[in-house]
Amino acid sequence: MRDEESPVGEERGAFTPAGTDDADALPSGDAAGSDVAEDDADYDESLTEELAALIDDGRTYAEAEVAFQKTRAKLAGVSIGKAAALLVVAAITLHIAVLALAVGLVIALEPLVTIWGAIAIVVGVLLLITGWLALKAKRNGDKLGVLFGSANGDGNG
Repeated sequence: MRDEESPVGEERGAFTPAGTDDADALPSGDAAGSDVAEDDADYDESLTEELAALIDDGRTYAEAEVAFQKTRAKLAGVSIGKAAALLVVAAITLHIAVLALAVGLVIALEPLVTIWGAIAIVVGVLLLITGWLALKAKRNGDKLGVLFGSANGDGNG
């Protein structure tokens, strides 16, 4: 309510002088106390509403985060599947290339040595390479065992 709209003769916050017979004009202790209690109640209600909104926003954020992580996991799964399939195809292609190299080496060595000599040379070299790779793999496996083994070295965790 603006000042122009207030009734004539009444001023906001003005008290009647002491000793007048107008008891209604004086603020009573209960009336002043209820204004403060009403303000506190409004404050408590607004604080409660704010906390409820904060909890609701947190719940919404958590749901959105879970949905995002699910989508991200699905995309990662699809990417891993594609990568695994491509690795399988690459391994097959590498295998075919090694076979073609072996056949080509046998054909190339055949005029220098007999066909059986060329086969023996190619197979022997491939077996040496395979043994060397297996030995390196065993050494790396042993290092891994030492890293994850127990302190007394018996290998039992």
